[in-house]
Amino acid sequence: MNSERWRQVEDLLNEALELDPASRRKFVAEILADEVRCEVESLLAAEPDAEKFLAAPAVALSSSFFLEEDVPDALAGQKIGSYKIVRELGRGGMGAVYLAERDDGKFQQRAAIKLLKRELNTADIRRRFAHERQILSKLEHPNIARLLDAGTTDDGLPFLVMEYVEGVPVDDYCAEKELTLTDRLQLFRTVCEAVAFAHRNLVIHRDLKPSNILVTQEGTPKLLDFGISKLLTPDFADDSSHTVTRLGAMTPEYASPEQLRGESVTTATDVYSLGVIFYELLTERRPFETKHHSAQELMQVIFETDPQRPSEALTREGSARTKDQRPKTKEPKIRTQTLRGDLDNIALKALKKEPERRYSSVEQFSEDIRRHLSDLPVLARPDTLSYRAAKFVNRNKVAVVAGLLIVLSLLGGILATVWQARRAEASRLRAERRFNDVRKLSNALLFEITPKIERLEGSTEARQALVTQSLIY
Repeated sequence: MNSERWRQVEDLLNEALELDPASRRKFVAEILADEVRCEVESLLAAEPDAEKFLAAPAVALSSSFFLEEDVPDALAGQKIGSYKIVRELGRGGMGAVYLAERDDGKFQQRAAIKLLKRELNTADIRRRFAHERQILSKLEHPNIARLLDAGTTDDGLPFLVMEYVEGVPVDDYCAEKELTLTDRLQLFRTVCEAVAFAHRNLVIHRDLKPSNILVTQEGTPKLLDFGISKLLTPDFADDSSHTVTRLGAMTPEYASPEQLRGESVTTATDVYSLGVIFYELLTERRPFETKHHSAQELMQVIFETDPQRPSEALTREGSARTKDQRPKTKEPKIRTQTLRGDLDNIALKALKKEPERRYSSVEQFSEDIRRHLSDLPVLARPDTLSYRAAKFVNRNKVAVVAGLLIVLSLLGGILATVWQARRAEASRLRAERRFNDVRKLSNALLFEITPKIERLEGSTEARQALVTQSLIY
């Protein structure tokens, strides 16, 4: 069986194990490919009681450690390599994860050990474990949980020893700490850096969701669980380049449309999942609502409807809230105004149904958020002159205000100068009119009135006075 066929078997098996016995038989009978159906039936038959098989823990060190559903910590105290198991942290379709402490006396260290289920210890599954080990060995990044060790138990069961991250999911962390919008955006950009690092190392995560992004008390996000990740190297081309991913091997609420349809996945798949997380951090709601919470209904909604703008979703009451008991975001009017515009468009671009219409990379997604924080134009909005002008004003408010004051001062000075010039001209005109009036009066006294009174007796003194006064003017 090739690796692609095994992935189909594994995903169908995981989905079958989530059904009740009657539904499980009907589900298996509807599998079209005979080889796949027979393989799924044989794996289900490997455990006499299918319900116990579903609830069985990951790996035990010997056959005496097969766990019952009500005994999740039966491996507590057992040693695996240099570590002693403390308790179970969680379990999935392929195995369980345990908290462990180093027990060789060299130094103290806590770790998370991922153990394979004994029932699934086949050559193909061991190859999957080796695949995950190879992926993790490539990812040395401060925001990605590190691979510390790996090996097999005495019974030949594979295990991975991972860095133990004591934290809470990123959405819960933002809500509990009541982070501001800016702090949420900065935290999300840190997550993007980790995902972008994985992409640069040719690794696609394919199951990004808040529970796979834990944030420590120090505020450091850690990316976890590369269990269904995909390597883009040629050596693994047949392993994952045309993967048909069923619902049992991903989280439908965060899966991209092409992932839900079983099509080939690319880095755009992780961009979409990050878009869903981004939407949640902005609104504390998921972008798509369903009435009956069924996977089929959710897929139909994702395929056929567009998400509401985050700024509008803030005031929406519905089933898509990420935590039913979580209080509404404080000061929704302020948050709505802050989201409207750039952040609305950034979120919707990341959630485009067509991969080619999303951001071309996680780096580009993160860069658009940085540009928004810096009041620069973002790629998600049309590049108009008015938009660029508004962005320029927002990021240069002091300089723009100072420039406006200078311009207003210059205009005020010019207006004052013009006003003064007009007043001076008016004064000159008035003085000129007065001078002309006086000149006319003097001429009249000298040349019109004086001759008329010169013949009058005793008018000599009067004529002299008229001449003297006229000459003064």
